[in-house]
Amino acid sequence: MTTMDLREPCALFVHAHPDDEASKGSATVAKLVAQGVRCVLVCCTGGEAGEVLNSKVEIPEDPEVLAALRRAELLESCDILGFAELHWLGYRDSGMKDSDHNAHPDNFANAPFDEAVGRLVGVIRAERPQVLVGYAEDREFYAHPDHVRVHEITRAAFDAAGDPEQFVDHGAPWQASKLYEVGFTRRQITAMAEAYDATGGENPFREWLAMWEASGLPDESDLYRTRIEVGEFLDKRRASLLAHRTQIDPDGFWMQVSDDQIRAHYPYEEYKLVVAHVPVDPHDIETDLFNGVKHA
Repeated sequence: MTTMDLREPCALFVHAHPDDEASKGSATVAKLVAQGVRCVLVCCTGGEAGEVLNSKVEIPEDPEVLAALRRAELLESCDILGFAELHWLGYRDSGMKDSDHNAHPDNFANAPFDEAVGRLVGVIRAERPQVLVGYAEDREFYAHPDHVRVHEITRAAFDAAGDPEQFVDHGAPWQASKLYEVGFTRRQITAMAEAYDATGGENPFREWLAMWEASGLPDESDLYRTRIEVGEFLDKRRASLLAHRTQIDPDGFWMQVSDDQIRAHYPYEEYKLVVAHVPVDPHDIETDLFNGVKHA
């Protein structure tokens, strides 16, 4: 395992599809960039199996056309958030669980596991981040095959990238200092439901909470002890979401709660600290992904 050297701060975020970077931790990225952190995005698929979720956008029913649009949308979102680099992992969108897309041989979920891990290891070793961010495990509430695979390969690549005996042709070993996973906690969804109540419309967040309650799944909110205050960067989050025109309807429910309402109810993005190779107090509430990390 290599020594973690003093260098510019870098955080690497692994996402499944174009638009995931906008809905999961985007304001954190904007805040880090404003603080001088180099933020790097890995997008594992092209989003070919997605649907056009904005009725105002009309395109041919062609997955390659949709993929090209979603790539362009992602580039715009990256510019808004300030990502310094975008790496495509090179896989096809696997589609929702039990869909026909699951059978495509080139999709992410069907890729050989070691191959996918190796591709991510190569990016980690090239970028040399101190902080790596993947997805929390979710095999029941939203078990999208690509999201599950992001969880799996990010955990594996975090360790493998620092091991000189693994993936020897993928660059010099580099051990990141911390591994985080992003997720939506019941605490966060409850706050969004309370904010949405003010709109007077049918509240999708209340529906999510009811589904969560009915599922019998435990409330793991307390496992997410890293809470980044992002109130000043919610405009970047909103703009990055709106850049994904095929996926986000500007009049849809995602846009109904104003940034002011979010700031008033719960202006945080939450992360679970999975591994730390630097001293941290596991009982503390972290407010910075780089807590304990030394850099130039």
